[in-house]
Amino acid sequence: MLNVKSNQSWPAGYIINPPPPALDAKWLESFRGMPSAIVSDCLGRNVGGLGLKPFHGSRHMCGSALTVRVRPGDNLMILKALQMARPGDVLVIDGSGDQTRAVIGGIMRAMALKAGIAGVVVNGAIRDLDEWAEGDLPVFALGCVHRGPSTDGGGEINVPISCAGLVVNPGDLIIGDADGVVAVSPAELDALLSRCGDLLDREAGLMQAIEAGTLDPLRFDDLLRSKGCPI
Repeated sequence: MLNVKSNQSWPAGYIINPPPPALDAKWLESFRGMPSAIVSDCLGRNVGGLGLKPFHGSRHMCGSALTVRVRPGDNLMILKALQMARPGDVLVIDGSGDQTRAVIGGIMRAMALKAGIAGVVVNGAIRDLDEWAEGDLPVFALGCVHRGPSTDGGGEINVPISCAGLVVNPGDLIIGDADGVVAVSPAELDALLSRCGDLLDREAGLMQAIEAGTLDPLRFDDLLRSKGCPI
């Protein structure tokens, strides 16, 4: 990882901030395998990326956000971010939703694997789909296109970004699976883990009741009545 000075003066259009403190390993272990839908439900059901699709299969993603904002179709600052990445980081890229040119492909995938990156999320497009489909590195993007990027620059690293409607701050916990991608502030992790555990237990109980045929047949009628529906 390359060191970056926090008091560096940057020209217009460029910011490279040092990374935040690494997430405690206990959080990565606790949330590894946690369904994104469970996390989303426990965060109020109104957060998470929209339109991001997995291009690697079904492997779960869990890691600490390394954020990058780039010009549409340009990946110079993504290359720089790869140099800065720590093992376990998730590279979260705001490419303004542009799908006319891919900003990351097979060569950069190999660089990310070598750096120990835990996953990649792109508000934009990727390419070299066959290589991503090998499944070694989780990747979520809006789409895939053969057209490659420029390397002209402009961009920011380790700044708050918007990624497909998902607000991501550097150091957030990023969770992704077949259902989508969510981000969680480190300050929320303790309470969130407890809520996720409770919800998983409730859902397991419901599944057992469905299987046993003991689910309360009146529960939905009672809910409708509570909302004023005359059943």
